[in-house]
Amino acid sequence: MVEDRKPQSDEARSAFTPPEGVEQPPVPEEESPTSEFALPAGLATPVIEAPADQPASAFTPPSSYTAREPNPMATTGSMPLVRLSKDAPWQDRMRTMLRMPVGDRPVAEPIQKHDDTGPAVPRVLDLVLRIGELLLAGGEGAEDVEAAMFAICRSYGLDRCEPTVTFTMLAITHQPSLVDDPVTANRTVRRRGTDYTRLAAVHRLVTDMTSEDHEVSLEEAYRRLAEIRRNRHPYPGWVLTTACGLLAGAASVLLGGGITVFLVAAVGAVLGDRLAWLCASRGLPEFYQFAVAAMPPAALGVALSLLQWDLSASAVITGGLFALIPGRALVAAVQDGLTGFYVTAAARLLEVGYFFVAIVVGVLTVLYGGLQIDAQLNPEGIFQPKDQPIVQTLASIVLCLTFAVLLQQDRSTVLIVAANGGVAWVVYASIAVTAKGSPIMATAVAAGLVGLFGQLLSRYWNTSALLYVTAAIGPLLPGSATYFGVLAIAQNHLNQGVTSLAKAAALALAIAIGVNLGNEIARLFLRAPGAGRAAAKRTRGF
Repeated sequence: MVEDRKPQSDEARSAFTPPEGVEQPPVPEEESPTSEFALPAGLATPVIEAPADQPASAFTPPSSYTAREPNPMATTGSMPLVRLSKDAPWQDRMRTMLRMPVGDRPVAEPIQKHDDTGPAVPRVLDLVLRIGELLLAGGEGAEDVEAAMFAICRSYGLDRCEPTVTFTMLAITHQPSLVDDPVTANRTVRRRGTDYTRLAAVHRLVTDMTSEDHEVSLEEAYRRLAEIRRNRHPYPGWVLTTACGLLAGAASVLLGGGITVFLVAAVGAVLGDRLAWLCASRGLPEFYQFAVAAMPPAALGVALSLLQWDLSASAVITGGLFALIPGRALVAAVQDGLTGFYVTAAARLLEVGYFFVAIVVGVLTVLYGGLQIDAQLNPEGIFQPKDQPIVQTLASIVLCLTFAVLLQQDRSTVLIVAANGGVAWVVYASIAVTAKGSPIMATAVAAGLVGLFGQLLSRYWNTSALLYVTAAIGPLLPGSATYFGVLAIAQNHLNQGVTSLAKAAALALAIAIGVNLGNEIARLFLRAPGAGRAAAKRTRGF
């Protein structure tokens, strides 16, 4: 009698299980050294005689290759081996390594000493984020912030770190090895402030942390960072307000104004600055602060036209706009876009757009009201620089000097940046006025020289290039084109107004691209062996 058996389920059966009646294979030992890639016992390794002109296999190394002496001219993937000189500035070395694949980066050599247990990874990452926050809030480009964060990690021996910088968020990830879990920390940048003295102090701290000549422990770094945060601004409020007025007056002189126009433009800028401070103390967003600050200079220009004084109302209004145009944010936005940080660049450009619209709204409101009461404003009065080279050069130097004060720069850098701005204005006037060249081309060339000199000065003093660049582009800002575009729109000449505003945008982009190109030219010719930044390959549009 045949016994009824239930068929086994699929889970109890395997396609590799021998059927009943067949001898079962021996059970392998628990710690078997064999592998599916090992050759069976008794089988000899074949010896393939390859021709002399080609290797035996695709995986056989050439006869000239030895493991102890690898090819010094190539690395994995046939990429050139980048040798990083320790004499090169840390900015260049870190930019180079950030563009390299993680596996090709040299092993981090700890510069700062710590105990035998190693650095406290969470504390190092927290310090990196705090320093990166100060740099990003101070106006540094995203690539420079990433380079600083990466440099600090490597100075404490943290290898395999990846910093990420966006307009409002900083993140840093550290993975000790491929089998360990990564540690990630992030920080949100909520407030931005303009204080280049603080920015220079942060750069000195990063330089000391990445230098073998200084020993900066974690506790010492935190203490110095706390001192940087607690330090007061180098200039009191009344000095900043006075500098704002002098900046507007100097800008009006560049447009052909005299001493009376200088004083009226200065008064308008001072009133606008005080109103903006009042709005800030009430918690209003920056959009409304810019709109309110643009109204007093426009109102004084309308008043001059109503009184029919023989003064240039356009010079008064345009001078007041020079202190409001966000040239620093525009330069940083274009720099981020050219270096591949498109998200941050888009956010910065959107911020610049909001500020620009706020200025237009403030001026347009006043001009529209002035036209309703028959103010005689001349929309055809396009800016034609007068042949006053000495006066205009001195005015450009004063403009840059006061701009540097508004940026809270250290007193030792104010005169240098003023001289850089004076040279930029001489170059611009030589091309645009003397040679009757294109204003856009003249602006780009002058801004390129500003970027070149700023980068060289920053390397000489081992600090940020923003200190020598931002204020020096003050005389090149498109204040007149902005004003005449707004005035044409107020008088219902839309085509003329849009054309003038487009010219203002072109001049602003020429400034930003010129500054960035000057920076890259300086890095190209600096004598820093192996410090070049590996550029991204051209994608041909796909």
